[in-house]
Amino acid sequence: MHTPSGRFQPSSRLCLSISDFHPRSFNPAWEVSTILIGLLSFMTSEEMTTGSVSASEVERKYLAARSRWWNSTGGGSHVKVGGPAGKGNVKAGDGGAKFKSEWAEVDLENWTWMKEQGVDSATGNKIDTGSPSCGPQLGIAAGSGHQAHAVVDAVIQQREAGQGWLFRNKLALVGSVIFIYVLIARLLGESS
Repeated sequence: MHTPSGRFQPSSRLCLSISDFHPRSFNPAWEVSTILIGLLSFMTSEEMTTGSVSASEVERKYLAARSRWWNSTGGGSHVKVGGPAGKGNVKAGDGGAKFKSEWAEVDLENWTWMKEQGVDSATGNKIDTGSPSCGPQLGIAAGSGHQAHAVVDAVIQQREAGQGWLFRNKLALVGSVIFIYVLIARLLGESS
């Protein structure tokens, strides 16, 4: 897996019974369908192992929606697309060169889709068309560090966007109410 998914660390080895982490547990009699079913089962479970990560369903859907952009831009990097792809995995910082060299038709389809959808190639966010938006803008800047950290920041922004002053300061309000109650009770107790 080269694209951030919220389930696996991109371009990392996975510790599975069918991987080279456990050569003795591999059974050559397994059919390809058996191996694929095992992989699918692991992808949809929450089991943690070397090379896997934990993310919420919202974070995974967010990453899935950005996969076309990520693959064709290398995570929003500004390296000249179309340059030499080099060796290695698809990764952030290659400007999508490796992806384009291996899947040119899919890359062209991704760029067409991004243009039709109005997706900014640097950030992966929709380009503001000037119409007012009802929700908060959850932009994740290109080069903002680890993809998972950027997703967590966006989810926190989204969660806090709908919270008012009362909700954010509920502990202070409760403490103030208790303090005022105790103060009034003492004043009334001393006067009688």
